[in-house]
Amino acid sequence: MGDQMQVIVEKLNQEPFRKNYNLISFDSLEPLQLLQLLSDVLGEIDPKHAVDIREELPEQTAKRMLNLLGILKYKPPGTVSDLSAFRQGLVTGSKAVIHPVLHWLLQRTNELRTRAYLARFLVKLEVPAEFLQDDTVADFNKQYEELMEAFKNLHKEHEQLKISGLSTAEIRRDISAMEEEKDQLAKRVERLKKRVETVQNHQRMLEIARQLRLEKEREESLAQQKQEQKSQLFHTEQRLQRAQVQLKEMQHMVADSKPESLMKKLEEEINFNSYLVNEKIPREMESKKTSVYFLQKLVAEPAMTQADLSALESEIEEVTAQMNQLIEKRIITYEPTDSKFSMYRQQASIISRKKEAKAEELQAAKEEMSSLEKQVEQKNSQAHGLGGSEVLTEDEFKQYVSRLRSKNTLYKRRRQEVAEITAEYGILQRTEELLRQRHQATQQQLQAIEEKKGISGYSYTQEELERVSAVKSEMDEVKGQTLDNMSEMVKKLNAMVAEKKASLAPVIKELRQLRQTCQELAQECEEKKMQYDSCAAGLETNRSALEQEVKGLLEECAQEESNYRYINCMKRSLEVQLQRAKEEMKAYVSPEPQERRRALREQYTRIILEQENLGKKLREKQKVVRESHGPNMKQMKMWQDFEKLMECKRECFLKQQNQAAIGQIIQEGGKDRLVL
Repeated sequence: MGDQMQVIVEKLNQEPFRKNYNLISFDSLEPLQLLQLLSDVLGEIDPKHAVDIREELPEQTAKRMLNLLGILKYKPPGTVSDLSAFRQGLVTGSKAVIHPVLHWLLQRTNELRTRAYLARFLVKLEVPAEFLQDDTVADFNKQYEELMEAFKNLHKEHEQLKISGLSTAEIRRDISAMEEEKDQLAKRVERLKKRVETVQNHQRMLEIARQLRLEKEREESLAQQKQEQKSQLFHTEQRLQRAQVQLKEMQHMVADSKPESLMKKLEEEINFNSYLVNEKIPREMESKKTSVYFLQKLVAEPAMTQADLSALESEIEEVTAQMNQLIEKRIITYEPTDSKFSMYRQQASIISRKKEAKAEELQAAKEEMSSLEKQVEQKNSQAHGLGGSEVLTEDEFKQYVSRLRSKNTLYKRRRQEVAEITAEYGILQRTEELLRQRHQATQQQLQAIEEKKGISGYSYTQEELERVSAVKSEMDEVKGQTLDNMSEMVKKLNAMVAEKKASLAPVIKELRQLRQTCQELAQECEEKKMQYDSCAAGLETNRSALEQEVKGLLEECAQEESNYRYINCMKRSLEVQLQRAKEEMKAYVSPEPQERRRALREQYTRIILEQENLGKKLREKQKVVRESHGPNMKQMKMWQDFEKLMECKRECFLKQQNQAAIGQIIQEGGKDRLVL
């Protein structure tokens, strides 16, 4: 524990805290000061937590610290059952809880600062599954996850660049070394200029060297242009192949399709769209409107209590019982003629449900196809953005894989060669170091012998003379070879330029032929497109005429069907009324008393008599109440006065008892004084 406190004090006395604590002053901190110190350390890790804890509630402080410690992956000491004690100690500012936390935080501040920074962007927001059913919310959630992954990759690249990059001190050393090298090169250029000035026609030679350099640069640019043109030609050939494949597919589709099949497809599509517009979508709209109406009505109503809910449940049970009774009556009084149509009604309902299911499946398939097309377009755009031209076909991908494998084998072979050369270089370097050590030992022995003989420095002077003479001879040879090299370089340059021109000529000729072929194919494609557009326009006009005709027929059919249903309903209602009238007449005319009781007239007469008797009883009761109202009110007033009188007597009795008790206490006090 002492070592832990010593580490905490040392860290707090350093930057950026500068607390100037010692072990005694740190150990004597109050719980509130300890909590503030912990909040300051957390604020150094995450600036959002630089808060004065006196301005927030203790629960908020504990919650904020626990959230950040959870993000920083701090594991409290002890088992899972000790977590409640840890939270309680954090709220109360216990030293046994806060000291280990401070020790853990101060030992890895930089690492935790990075983790807190990343947590602001990488702590995922959990969206409930029922909200993800919405397409918009799902798209935003997917985009949020993609951005999170992109941030992870960018942060990794940033950290790798920070690790692999050079420090400022190394960059400064490199700059100073480059400046020194620049000065040395400038001096060397000056010396070479002075040496060249003595040569005849040196200006012409310099001009030829400058032209040589320009031609080399031009050669490099031409090679780059050639590579770009090759890549453009390759991409153009790929586009041409794809266009040819698409053209063949379109020709095949046009050749196989007949006007009858096209008309049949259009009729099917028209029927499907008309079904959606006239039947499915209106039903869905009506159901949505009713649901919205009920929801608005529900929102407008006040909050329901448990009593309201129980009343509604009882009402629902009553209505359900009534519905069951009506269904039983309908089954009992169901006519045989209607039973013939029940089978057809069931078949019609089954067919309509199947039709709706198939329409929903077709619509879902169309939506899925459109989403897949959008995904394909997005992938193509991503490929364009990454520098690619188009998505590769299967054969092109196989060729690319084969080229990649060949390059991989070549890379491995080159890498093995580099490893062998590196090993050989290490051996040679070690050999050079051993030889240098031997040379130094030999030089020391030679210097010792020269000192003994009295001729110290003789070997060094002789080496310098030999080196100067060697340098002079090399410079003479260089002067003699400069003109020959320049002339040979000019000849080689001219030969290379001629060779490049000769090699580029067939490529340019082939490119011209390919451009002409591409123009011809583009013209042919435009002609085919015009033919297709004209044919599509004709079919579109026919389709619009058919749509108008179908629409008129559907409206007429709907009108007739509504008239038929209205007449049928009126007929059924009249039949029901007629049946009720027949039953009423039969019951009223029947000689049996039970049948007469079932008649509505008898029932209504009986109900009227019952209500009249009930009204007579209520009037008699009202009369009795009016007669006894005055005496009852008088008796109630007398009883209230009696209650007031008894209450007043009770208060007087209590006051009299209190006064008697006080007088007795005073008498006892006087007796005590007399005794004293």
